[in-house]
Amino acid sequence: MRLIRSLVIAFSTYSRIPMPQVEWNDENRKYAMCFFPLIGGIVGLVLWGWLRLCDEIALGGMLRGAVGAVIPLLITGGIHMDGFMDTSDALASWQTRERRLEILKDSHTGAFAVIGCAAYLLLSAAVYGEMPGRYGPMLPGIFMLSRALSALALAIFKSARPGGMMDGFARSAHIRMVTVSAAAYAAASAALWILFGQWIAVGCLGAAGICLLYYRHMAYKQFGGVTGDLAGWFVQVTELALAAVIVLGGKLQ
Repeated sequence: MRLIRSLVIAFSTYSRIPMPQVEWNDENRKYAMCFFPLIGGIVGLVLWGWLRLCDEIALGGMLRGAVGAVIPLLITGGIHMDGFMDTSDALASWQTRERRLEILKDSHTGAFAVIGCAAYLLLSAAVYGEMPGRYGPMLPGIFMLSRALSALALAIFKSARPGGMMDGFARSAHIRMVTVSAAAYAAASAALWILFGQWIAVGCLGAAGICLLYYRHMAYKQFGGVTGDLAGWFVQVTELALAAVIVLGGKLQ
């Protein structure tokens, strides 16, 4: 039952998929981050289904890409995009580390957040508009791995804001289980990429590694560690980067 409660908390926190209510405590949150990537798997499956439908009824690239960019937001409620926007504002401020952390907590939306969100959605729409349906089976791997790496980073990277929500998850998390589950999700993602994309899998794994290394460098240098908003930024950036690798790799095959 503890695992089920952890799954419910993960889905309740990071998606808009209806879930029963469970008590929010450290014991029930212990394995929540292990189930976090499953939400990404669902996002990828729905997006794959959309691309297949577009192929079947010959929808144009504009509608294909626009809906493809919106699907992750509908399933997650935009929680990761919110972090991406807050981080965009903070990074563009060129303020001190303390001020950047304050900007992350500010509920107001700045100009750079809006610009960043608009640019991201345009790029996402362009990428999914170009992605053939035959590469759809690779999509669950993108959304699972981005979340698996985010959970792993949360468990092992330094927190910039002790006592915050993400730090609470980190303190409750069973680090060994998060690490093992992250490795399992990475293996599953790699298997999907090899099976349906062959050598494109190398590019995807390389891009994911680069995103993770840059995330740590940026978070430590600019904020002194990771936060929930930065985790959302990482998820969004990694998903877009890997989707772009699949599209470009497919063009070169």
